[in-house]
Amino acid sequence: METKHYFYVLKTKDNTLYGGYTTDPIRRLAEHNAGVGAKYTRLEKRRPVEMIHLEEFGTRSEATKAEYAFKHLPSRKKKEEYMRMFQTLK
Repeated sequence: METKHYFYVLKTKDNTLYGGYTTDPIRRLAEHNAGVGAKYTRLEKRRPVEMIHLEEFGTRSEATKAEYAFKHLPSRKKKEEYMRMFQTLK
């Protein structure tokens, strides 16, 4: 069975965005909301989180490149534009 790789974006309770990589989006969202995900989402003020963006890739490399590119966008506005652009392509 071929593993799928995902880049995802979470919106936190304090209205910030967090981008990450996973092979299991449902499990990963549960981990973040349980406070055992990334350091960033362990803080109670950031939970619960909501998954607002998900992209599927064939390789880990492709997914982590998308995550890296997203995290290095210069502003929240650019990140929101990226997610809107992706939605219009579907």
